[in-house]
Parts: sequence; C-alpha cells; structure tokens
Amino acid sequence: MNFLRKRLSLLSAAIMAFALAVSAVPAAAQEIAPEHLALARQYIDLTDKGQVYETLLLSTAVTTMRTIIQQNPDLGSQTDAAITKTLDFYRDKKGDLLDQFARIYALTFPPEELQIIVDFYKSEVGQKLATANNTINERIQTLVGVFENNLGREFFAKVRAELKAAGFDV
Repeated sequence: MNFLRKRLSLLSAAIMAFALAVSAVPAAAQEIAPEHLALARQYIDLTDKGQVYETLLLSTAVTTMRTIIQQNPDLGSQTDAAITKTLDFYRDKKGDLLDQFARIYALTFPPEELQIIVDFYKSEVGQKLATANNTINERIQTLVGVFENNLGREFFAKVRAELKAAGFDV
C-alpha cells in the first residue's frame, strides 16, 4: 500500500473535494443566483465542510486496491500505479461536490444571512446555522451515499481500464 503513504497529503486536500457527483439531489434542480452560490461556497470553504471527499476517495482507493490484489496478487505495483493515476483524476473533482454542498446552504439561507454567517459566525444567524445543520447534514449524507456508490464503480472501472491498457487482464 505504498500509494497510501505517497498520496496522504494529496488525499488530505482531496477529502475536502468529495462533494462531486450529487446532481441527483433535489436542491440541484432549483435556480440560485451565482452571487448567492458564491457566498454559500465561501462559507463552505471557510468551515472546511468538504473533508468527507478525501476520506471517501481514500476509502475507495483502499477498497479498489484490496479487491484487485485479492484477485491478482501479482499486480501490486501495477495496481498501485493505476490507483495513483486514478487518484490524480479524482483529485480535482472536489470542487464539484463542494459546490453541491453550497447549493444546500444557499437553499437554506438567503444571501444576506450567508453574509452574516461568513462575517460573524457566532451571530444569531450562526445559531440558525447550527440548528439547520442536522437537516443539511442529512442531505449531505444522501449526496455522499450516491457519490460513494457511483465513485466505487467508476473508480474500479478506471483502475481496471488502466491495468488493461498496460496489458493486464483483470
């Protein structure tokens, strides 16, 4: 599992990026002003809500590695290389999921309240945020479930494709 050590810092940054493939959430269907979304995204960035992306990405990489190595124990270094390449592909996908998190916050709070949250996290609006977090977190968990399911299948397929392109049939 040499790739784990090599990519720990990459994964720390990538965990926050997890919020990727979540367009199936009802929030994505509603139009929100770009300025409103930008303010919500600023809140997300300030509070580092995206840590789950790197965790899921790492978990998916480990699961993929275990699955391939269990079936093909002689492909350790090739699988490591394919996983590293696949991690590089997903590393830059973090923003997509964080944008979906921001949509949930933008649907929950108007721009004026988001500005107060960003500027004064301990204000009355900050307390409203704390109250709303249970509902928001449930929505995010739904997003994460859909993403994790899709990521697992896609990630595994990409690693297999990389191995096949390298001449290994898994």
